[in-house]
Amino acid sequence: MSSNSKPRILTGDTPTGRLHLGHFVGSVENRLALQDSYECFFIIANKHAFTTRAEKPDDIRQSVIDIATDYLACGIDPNKSSMFIQSEVPAIDELTFFFAMLLPFNRVMKNPTLKDEIRDKGLGDNHSFGFPMYAVGQTADILAFRPQLVPVGEDQLPHLEMTREVARKFDQVYCGVDPQTEDRDYVKAGGLFPVIEPKLGRVKRLVGLGAPGADGNLLKMSKSLNNAIFLSDDADVVQKKVMGMYTDPKRIRVTDPGETAPEKNPLWAFHETFNPDKAWVEETRAAYAGGKIGDVAVKRKLIEVLNAVIDPIRTRRKHFEQRPDDVIDALRIGTRKANEVAEETLALAKKAMKQDYFPRKLSM
Repeated sequence: MSSNSKPRILTGDTPTGRLHLGHFVGSVENRLALQDSYECFFIIANKHAFTTRAEKPDDIRQSVIDIATDYLACGIDPNKSSMFIQSEVPAIDELTFFFAMLLPFNRVMKNPTLKDEIRDKGLGDNHSFGFPMYAVGQTADILAFRPQLVPVGEDQLPHLEMTREVARKFDQVYCGVDPQTEDRDYVKAGGLFPVIEPKLGRVKRLVGLGAPGADGNLLKMSKSLNNAIFLSDDADVVQKKVMGMYTDPKRIRVTDPGETAPEKNPLWAFHETFNPDKAWVEETRAAYAGGKIGDVAVKRKLIEVLNAVIDPIRTRRKHFEQRPDDVIDALRIGTRKANEVAEETLALAKKAMKQDYFPRKLSM
C-alpha cells in the first residue's frame, strides 16, 4: 500500500453522457462525504464506453470531459481526490488479462447486470466480444487500487461480487491464502488484494421520469431511457421534465411510504429523496392520496426542490466550463497519481505470479 495512512476508495463512471440525479444520490453524495477521510480515486472508464459505442469516439471524448466537469461541479476536490482517465492507466489492461484467467466464461455471462444491459440496450447476440470483457475489466479497475471501500449504486453489486471472487481466487492461488480465511482477513493472511466492501448510496435505485416497464415496475433513471434529470440541466429544462413526468393515474402507488423505490409513484419517490421538508411530504402525500390535491401543485413544489439542489452545481459547472484547462489539469494530476498506485499493484501482482522478469518505469 502507499504511505498514505487513509483507507482507500475506488469508484467511478462510464462516460455515456453527463451525470444525472440518479448518479448523485447513488454514489456522488458518498464520494463527497468520504473524500476527507479516505484516499479517493474516481475513474472515468472511457474504454468501457467503447464496448457499445466504438463508432462514436468523439462522443466518448466529450463525455469524459463532461463527467470530469460534473465531478468538479459537484464538489470533488482534485487536491483531495484523484479523478483519472482509464485509458491512460495501462496497468489496468494488464491486470484485466490476468484476471480473465481466474473467471470461467459462463460465470461472466451469468452476471445479472451484464444480462440486464444486453436486454435493455437491445444487443441480443450482436454485442461485441469486448462487451462481456468490460465486466472483467471492471474487476481490474477496482483491484488495481486495492481499495477497502467501493461506493456504488445497487445495480453495480453483481460487478462487485465478481471482483470479490477475483480477489479471493488470486490471493488463494498466488499468495497462498487459505480458502477458509474470513474476507476481512485476506490481506492480513498474506493476500495482495483486499476482498472489497460496497457502500450503497442513501437511495439504492432512483426511478426515472417515465411510465413503468413491461413488468409493471418503474425503470431506473437512465440517459439511454430518456428519463433523466441531469445535474447540468437549467431551471427551465428541469421544469419541463418534471411537468411531463409520469404519475400513477390510480394513485395506488402513493399510499405506502415504506414501499421500495421501483414500486413508487415517481413524483413521491423524488419528494422523499430530495425534499428536506419531511412534514410537508407526509401531509401532502396523504392529501394527494385522498384526491384533495392534484399532480400540478405537487410537481411545482418538486421543481422548486430540485432546482434548489441543482442550482449550486449548475453555478460551479459554468465556472469550469469557462476554464477547460482547469478540468484537463485536474485529470492529468489525478491520472499521474493513479498510475503510481496501479503500477505498484501490477508489480506486486507479477511478483506474486512469478512473472516479474524486468523492472519497469512508466512516465506520463
